[in-house]
Amino acid sequence: MTEQVMAAIDGSKFSEGVCDYAAWASQALGAPLTFLHVVDNHPQTAEADLSGNIGLGAREHLLEELSHLDEQRAKVAQEQGRLMLKAARERAVEDGVDDPAGRQRNGTLVETLEELADEIRLLVVGKRGEAAHKASDHLGSNLERVVRTLHRPILMVPDSYRKPEKVMLAFDGSKTTRKGVEMLAQSPLFDGIPVHVVIVGAETGDNRSQLDWALKTLRDAGHEAEGAIRAGEVEATLRGYQEENGIDLLVMGAYGHSRIRHLLVGSTTTTMLRKASGPVLLLR
Repeated sequence: MTEQVMAAIDGSKFSEGVCDYAAWASQALGAPLTFLHVVDNHPQTAEADLSGNIGLGAREHLLEELSHLDEQRAKVAQEQGRLMLKAARERAVEDGVDDPAGRQRNGTLVETLEELADEIRLLVVGKRGEAAHKASDHLGSNLERVVRTLHRPILMVPDSYRKPEKVMLAFDGSKTTRKGVEMLAQSPLFDGIPVHVVIVGAETGDNRSQLDWALKTLRDAGHEAEGAIRAGEVEATLRGYQEENGIDLLVMGAYGHSRIRHLLVGSTTTTMLRKASGPVLLLR
């Protein structure tokens, strides 16, 4: 199966941003685009809530009714999903994508993405899903589980699209972030987009050597690149640099033991993702 850009959509306000960023990525990478909608048909818990203190016969009748309602809800959810996929494909065509596909699966998002992992070149997902609290400033629980599980690049996006014009890589010289530099250098996703490489730490010979290597790798590949070494607390320093330089896409390594790469098991990247107003590309 050809690796593709896969975009997970649901009924959340982030789905429009997912559609537009996925269309941009698909065209930049020259990769097929597939929209994915997952219907979670896990059993409802209403039976236990509603039938605890009624007679046996009535309880059996109620369970039959609840089962019927579950079936109806599943059918409605599937039809809603088909309509969302149709609308997403139409939006992607308007954005310039040729023949985007749509897939609907039953189960959970994480399990489905695990099954489809070999087909995914890039996953595009919203910051929060349909089930998240509307006013929440936190990450959606699905996003956290997906990032923990899926060993593929993940582009987390906001609810509205803005074409990336400057990219920043949070760099620490680790294997993951060195691979990130090489990916940025080679990937057509960032053709013509200036790249900023930022190390949070002291101005040491090793850090300077690492930064020089990163900049040379990017420039040798034809990118406009600049870098900085800044001391300070990681999240605040990166966010400050991003704001000062008008960065509209952040690239970070996922997981690991360094300060920058504490994703979800620590606070740094969780905070970066939670406070991000623009897209964040997470590398594995």
